[in-house]
Parts: sequence; C-alpha cells; structure tokens
Amino acid sequence: MEAPYPAHWEADVVLADGGTAHVRPIKPADADRLRAFYSRLSDESIYFRFFGPRPRLSDKEVSWFTTVDYVNRVALIATIGTEMVAVIRYDKTGPGEGEVAFLVEDAHQGRGVASVLLEHLAATARERGIERFVADVLPANMRMMGLLRQAGYTAESSFADGVVRMTLDLTPTETSTEVTTAREHRAEARSIARLLAPGSVAVIGASREPGGVGHTVLRNLLAADFSGPVYPVHREVRAMAGVRAYPSVGAIDDQVDLAVVAVPASGVIEVVKECAEKGVHGLVVVSSGFGETGAEGRERQDELARIARAYGLRVVGPNCLGIANTDPAVKLNATLAATVPGRGRVGFFSQSGALGTALLQRVAQRGMGISSFVSAGNRADVSGNDLLQYWEEDASTEVILLYLESLGNPRKFTRLARRLARSKPIVVVKSGGTPSGHSAEALGLPDSAISSLFSQAGLIRVDDLIQLFDVGQLLAYQPLPAGPRVGLVTNSDALGLLAADACVAAGLEPLPPVNLGASAGASAFGTALADRLDSPSVDAVVVIYMPPIPGEDSAVAAELLRVSRDSAKPVLATFQGHLGMHPDLLVGSVPSRGSIPSYAAPEEAVRALEYVVRYARWRARPSLPPPELPDIDPHRARTLIHHALHQATTATAPADHAASVSTAPASAASASASSASAASVSTAPASAAPASGAPASGAFASARSFFAEPGPPVEAGAADVAELLACYGLSVWPAEVVRSPDEAVVAAERLGWPVVLKVAGAEAARRAGTVRLGLAGPDSVRHAHAEFVAQFGEDVELAVQRMAPQPAVPTVVSVTENPAFGPVVSFGLGEVTARLLLDQGFRLAPLTGEDAAGLVRSVRGAPLLFGEYGYPPVAVDALEDLLVRVGRLANDLPEVARLELDQVLVGREGVIILGARATIRTPPGPRPDGGPRRLS
Repeated sequence: MEAPYPAHWEADVVLADGGTAHVRPIKPADADRLRAFYSRLSDESIYFRFFGPRPRLSDKEVSWFTTVDYVNRVALIATIGTEMVAVIRYDKTGPGEGEVAFLVEDAHQGRGVASVLLEHLAATARERGIERFVADVLPANMRMMGLLRQAGYTAESSFADGVVRMTLDLTPTETSTEVTTAREHRAEARSIARLLAPGSVAVIGASREPGGVGHTVLRNLLAADFSGPVYPVHREVRAMAGVRAYPSVGAIDDQVDLAVVAVPASGVIEVVKECAEKGVHGLVVVSSGFGETGAEGRERQDELARIARAYGLRVVGPNCLGIANTDPAVKLNATLAATVPGRGRVGFFSQSGALGTALLQRVAQRGMGISSFVSAGNRADVSGNDLLQYWEEDASTEVILLYLESLGNPRKFTRLARRLARSKPIVVVKSGGTPSGHSAEALGLPDSAISSLFSQAGLIRVDDLIQLFDVGQLLAYQPLPAGPRVGLVTNSDALGLLAADACVAAGLEPLPPVNLGASAGASAFGTALADRLDSPSVDAVVVIYMPPIPGEDSAVAAELLRVSRDSAKPVLATFQGHLGMHPDLLVGSVPSRGSIPSYAAPEEAVRALEYVVRYARWRARPSLPPPELPDIDPHRARTLIHHALHQATTATAPADHAASVSTAPASAASASASSASAASVSTAPASAAPASGAPASGAFASARSFFAEPGPPVEAGAADVAELLACYGLSVWPAEVVRSPDEAVVAAERLGWPVVLKVAGAEAARRAGTVRLGLAGPDSVRHAHAEFVAQFGEDVELAVQRMAPQPAVPTVVSVTENPAFGPVVSFGLGEVTARLLLDQGFRLAPLTGEDAAGLVRSVRGAPLLFGEYGYPPVAVDALEDLLVRVGRLANDLPEVARLELDQVLVGREGVIILGARATIRTPPGPRPDGGPRRLS
C-alpha cells in the first residue's frame, strides 16, 4: 500500500548565504514545475546528472520522477517562491541501500541548497530503513563528490566503467553532527547579518504625517545618518523628509537590501510579495494587527512567515519596535525609538515592542552603549536563537542581554546558549507566560525548572530589568572574578558593613571592610584599592565612595582607574550613588574595557557581583561530553519499545489514558519507610537483560517510530520496564504483588527475610502510612496485612519486597518528554516534606558528569546526602552514575513519555531502585531541535 504524503518532511531552511527556501516531498502535481526547472538547467548540469545530453524530459520521465511511493522511492524538492530550484532523490536498490542523485539549478548553485537537501533526504532514508546511499558520479563532477565527502558521514569510493561509485554510510557520526551544526550556525548568522548590515533600506508606508509609524522610522533612519541610501515608498507623494519617494518598492532603480514595512496589516502580504520580486533580503514589520489581535490576526501572521520564508526573506516582527546597529560603518536605526544608545559592546534582544523603547532609554541613561538591538515583537520568524548565532560571530558584541516572553524552540535555545556562554556571557529576563500574539507554545514546565535548565546552559537568569542592566554593565567592562572573595574599600563604616552583610547573604566571602574615613581622598583610595587588588585572598573589589560633602571626585575616579587599569580582578563601585557608567570612571570617550561600573547602593553592586561569580564558576568548569557507557545496549532497548508499540497497534487497549509500565508498586514516602541500610550498587549489565522475543528492528528503528501514526498506550508488566532499565545497566529491587496473607508469607519466604509490606500503586509513595518495615516472620506479615485490609478495604493491592539494607536516603528520579525541551530529568528527595515543597532540580538529557553532580546538589535537601543533620554520608557518586544512565535512556528513546524511579535509596555503598513506572507512546513527530536543520 502506498504511504500517505509525509507532511512532516516539509521544512523551511536557511541557506548558506542567509536566504531561505522551502523543502518538501515531490508530488505528481509538480510535473509542470519540474519541466520549467529542467528548462533552466545548463547543458553541463544535465550531462553530470544523466551522463549525456538530454534536452528535455519526456512525459513518461516526468511522471516517473514526480510519482513516488515515499518509501522505496523518495524525492525532495527545494522551492523559492513558486519555482523549484533543486531536487534530490533516492531509489531503493537493495536491503538498507538506496541510490541517490540530485540536481540544483545553475543560478542557485553555491548557496548550500544541495547540502541541506542531502541532510533532509538522509533523515527520510533513515526513517524508511535505508542505512547507506550509493551514487555513480562522473570523475569531472567534483562538486558532487565534494558534497558527499564533506557531509561528515563515512564515505568510500571506487572507480569502474568510467564512473566513480561513492558509498555513504548514513549512520550519524560526531563529524556529521558537527558539520550540520556548523552549517546551521553560518547560515543563520549570515541571515541576521543581512538584516543588521544592509546596504540600503526602503521604508514602505512612510508618510508625511508627524508621529506616524512609517514617518517615525524614516526620520530615525535619517537622523542616525545611515550609511546607505534610504528609499521612502508611498503611492502618492514625490518626496518625504527631503528624500525622493517611490510609488512602490519595485519602482526603485537600485538594489534594496532591507524593507521596513509600516502599512496596515491587511496590506502586508502583498508588500512581502513585491519585496520578494524586487530581491529584498529581509523585512522589519512594525505594523500591528497580527497575532496579538486574535485568531484572524494569528492566521495573517502565520501566512506572513510562510510566504516570506518561501520567497527567501527573513522577517523581524510583526508588531515590533525595529532593529538598530551602532557600527560606524552602518549607523542603522530602523526603529520607532528616537533614543538609541551609542556604540558599545552589548547585544540586546527584546521581544516586547512597547517595552523596547523604555529599555533603550534605560541603557542610554546608564551610558552603557550597545553593538546592536533587535525587537522581535510577535516573533513570527526571527527569534532569539537567530540572534545568538549572529552574536557568536560578531566581534563587536561581548555581552548579550535578552528580554524573553516566549521561546520558539527551547531545546535549540539551550544548545546554542550553552555553546555561546563559554565565550560570551548571556543575561536573560524571562517573563512568566506567553503572550497571545507569539508564534510559540507554552513551555509546560514550572518556572523553577526553566531556571534550572537555564543554569545548566550557563545562562545568567535575573529577576528583573534593573538586574539585567546591573549585571550587564559589570560583564561588559570588567574581567570575570576567579572566586567569591570580595575586598571592600569604603569611606563610610555603615555602608561598608551593609556591603559585607550583602556579600554574606549572597554566598560571597567578604574580607573586613577597609574604612578610609569620610575625608579620604584620591591617594588613600588608590593605596587601599592597590592593596586589595594585590592580595591573593581577594577575587573582586567593591569601592564605596560617598563623601558627605563634595570632594575631589574626579581625582578619586582617576586614581581608581589608574590602579585598576591592568588588574585581572573586577572592580565595581558605588560612586556618589551614580547608576551606570559615571563619566569620570570611563576609559576613553565612550565606555571600553576597564571602565568601572557604578551602582546606586552597595547592595546592588554586590547583587550584580553575585550573579557574575556564579557565571564565572560555571565557565571555569571544563566542557565535557556525556560519559561513555560501554555496558549499555540501546539497540535492545529500542527493540523492546518498538515491540511494545507494535503490540499496542494490534491490541484494543483504550487510547484515552497514558499506559503505565510498572516494575513494582511505589514505596512509601516517609523517611522511615525508605530507610534501608548500606546497599550494594543495584545495577545490572545490559547483557543480563533477556531478549524480548521481538525481531531486531535495525539501527534506525528509533527514527522510524518518530513519525508513525500515534497508537494506543502500552500497558506492560513489571518484567518489561525492568528489562528496559537493564539495557542501561540498572536493575530494580524485586517485589511481588500479593492478594492474601498466605501469598504474602510465601513471597517473603521466596524473597528472603526481613521484608517490607506496602500498598501498591502509583499514588502510594505520596501518602504516609502505606508501608510496614522490617517484618521478620510470618506472624508479622499476617498482622501487617490485616492492618492494611482494615485501613484500605478488602480490595487493597499489596506488595512484598525484601527489606533493603539501611541506613539510606530516599530519592526520586523522573524523566519527562517535554514537547518544547525534549527529555527533562528531574531529581528530588523522597520524603513527604520534600515532595510537598516541590524541592526538585531539573536538567536536559543527556547528562554530563557535571550535569549529574549539579542536579544532585541543586535541591535544598542535598545536605542530607552528604552526612549533615545526623544523616550518614552516602554514595553520591553512584547516584550521579544512575542519573547519567537515566539521562542516556531518555535521550535515546523519545517513545518514553515518562519514567519514574520512586524510590531510589542511596546507601553507603550504592543505590537501590525500589520501584519504577514508565509511560510509553508513539511520538507525534521529531523532537524539538532533532533531525535535519530547519527554521522553527
């Protein structure tokens, strides 16, 4: 049976030069489009594809090429506007093998179209069980051979009968991933560079009316002395603000790189098409009336993004403030804000258009300066992810400030941020909720989880906009501290003590303040600052200069700059209560490295320093990949999952609830219930897991399940999830469900005394009084059984489990497949109090060793694991190893919607998993940031 049209293969992509294209499967309706494409090909391109001249395609050939089954014969095309510009295909030639060929229109060769099509075709091939491509290439076709070799896959070649046969192993490798990531980075960075450094700008919808949106943008462009030509576009007037106007963008004689669109929302789509025909590279849509107005506006907004991308344009907005670039070679102010800060080293991204004006004014008042600014508005296309790619390449940007209201692709955002934060600090304010106009879904995680995931990526998340700028100005002009030890130099004893108290509250380590007295002058401040900077016991210095009467302010400032000039330690000040970059504390006429930031109060300076110390500590840690786990068997785990999902598609299980795959009933939540003594590490090698009986599904089985029709949930017994965990070197403490006192005694005899009797079920762990510990004989088991029946009724389901050794600390480890972030691992203590207080930490899978260690220490109850408050020190290293293994399982298997290990006892010698439950289902599509590159 012919497979249905695979709509999930469609994608908007960014090409190597920053333009965009649309990739989709070919259809029979593309016959005329294919003929037109073929007519534009050069003789050389045709010769390389068909090994000989072929002036035109016959109707039979056109039908063959456009009619495919999307399984054994697959073809993808790239379109720009309504035209096909490239096609790539494979035809299955044998088990796991397909022959690949492609053609790119001559006018679009060198834009990276073929490489992005190959990425997408490889993903579709893996989904259909194709493990390798073969291609016969003429020796002169160096371009195609280079493309195949540079894709990063394992490539082999042989020569026979005048052609080169190349074989491409499609198994993703570290190199192929790096190649894809690098191409994505360069393409998206260039797409933003074309917006922020245009050679010319058209303002469409400009008017003569002062205060109008178009008129304001035009005036601001001219006032900033933009380095290129500015073209007002108005259908009726001849000139505007002394500049010649044009009736349409198409009437402009010269090239237009950027168009600012300020027409009513109903006319924007038509303007987009005109700009595409003109060859405009990008749009800034300041017009409102889109997603923020309701369902009709959201449809208009989606159409705007779709058409713009299809025609090769990137879009900032709609409903945005605009963009700015302070580079002297550009001098772009395409915003509605009359005040744009001067040149600086901070890149600033804001989603809110209304808030953007106030933010720019705040930056200017502080004297900070910016390198570039983008207000994304409703974020239909260009997002913070694109700006991170650009700023990573921009040498003028050293610090990044983000005001976020939504995240379009959170998993990609954290991936990019984690890489970029290693070289450039990122400070972010994330507001609660998602505005209705944004092209993004709710994140589905508590705010504490988002903070944890940001922390894992090295982001500096602050609470408000004041902190955003407080931290930003310190990072922009001073070096990072090597540690938390703070020297305090002050001319006020009271302010010095306040600063010291603030340091202690922030987890910093202040030295006793050096109080110079109210009349201290430049010499005294210089000597004290030099002494503190020279001290090996100081990592940063806060200077407080608050003279009771006007003094030698400029001299003191000059001395502070002189002494700190060559220091590798940060210096920050409360200088006369000034907030921002005090003119006397600047290095150069505009702020540059070595300028000393000032804060209105010492507590604010210390608060900013606290964030920076924490970031510096993260950045100092080595960036390591997840550890290798040689004793795991992901292939067997995939086979188990796919067998269970296959059984579900043929069963009649209800589809309206999640399937619970449970190895054991939940253990009790109280501390005494989970207390067990020192236990050996409860892990098992993957080889110990018995085969499931299902046939092996191949190395690419997990990819295939991504896009299967969502089936019913799977309910399996204890053995299934235990076997799944065993594939990752984890085993579950045995338990048996019993239905009578006699069965309980028999089970206890089989498992070994002493035992635990407990209430089975997922909710039992969240209730007290559901477990009886240390039952040493038949009488105690019968008595406990009778108590549970009296408490919960005759139908209560109970379980017997051998008593785990004690002492130990109960914990809970969970994995959730989040639609926005992908697999998220959570950790917390298993006691009732910890559960009630939601004392949990979160990390994205897969986990590095550092991630696991940080996750364990992120919860407030972590001291109990390290021998504090009367608890014994336990095997935290074994717990961290378990977290790494669980994270690997979650990363490998997107079908695992939820996995909960409740409880995990951490003893002196290792960990024991008392119970495990899993929910599995067929994913509706690829993970966010999974598969070949595409625009979100």
